[in-house]
Amino acid sequence: MTSPFQHTAAERDAAPQFVLPLVVRIERDAPPARTDAMETAARAVLTLLSDERATAEDGEWTQAVRDWQDARIRKVVRRARGAEWRRAEALPGITVTGRSAEVRVYPPVPLDGWPKDLARLQVSGTELDDPEPVAPPEPGVPVLWTNPDVTMSAGKAMAQAGHGAQLAWWELGASGRAAWRSAGFPLAVRTPTAQAWAVLASDPALPVVRDAGFTEIPPNTPTVIATHPALHA
Repeated sequence: MTSPFQHTAAERDAAPQFVLPLVVRIERDAPPARTDAMETAARAVLTLLSDERATAEDGEWTQAVRDWQDARIRKVVRRARGAEWRRAEALPGITVTGRSAEVRVYPPVPLDGWPKDLARLQVSGTELDDPEPVAPPEPGVPVLWTNPDVTMSAGKAMAQAGHGAQLAWWELGASGRAAWRSAGFPLAVRTPTAQAWAVLASDPALPVVRDAGFTEIPPNTPTVIATHPALHA
């Protein structure tokens, strides 16, 4: 899958707008950990981007993914539990499971054309926490670093982590993508110190997510910086 960077911002705004839906399972008695939910959402995005249904010339999701990439790269995370989750799982998509999180990703849909069983799900209410201290990332693992100066809901942070993973995916060559996929898309989401963030932000080779400003935070705010060993190989 190629990057849409050849399109100007004006061209992307003029194109029909699509959104990538993600649904996180949040049961009342067993909510997922915040960091695991972000990491699982990021892997879900990568799983869809690399799926043959989205990459093959005649894949059933290929055109939808192309249309989505030709416009603004929007992602929206909604939450579900119980019967809501079972209905969401019945729709075409891919469920990715983390240590405590389950996230289902779907092929892109028109901005105003969500399937009924997804449109009725709530965006708010994804206020998740990490019950245990988050360990440092393992050496050599791709990391999605979140801006320590930006406060986001868990749903918003999951979408941003997914976007960071997508930017890293676009930057990799074919061999790097194949290796990452074969390994099961290992990655970590962590929040660095302000000083470490400044160092990351000063490296022009690293992919940076800059939010469009549709929700929660001002436009052009840097939210995630992606590091991947292959980007400096």
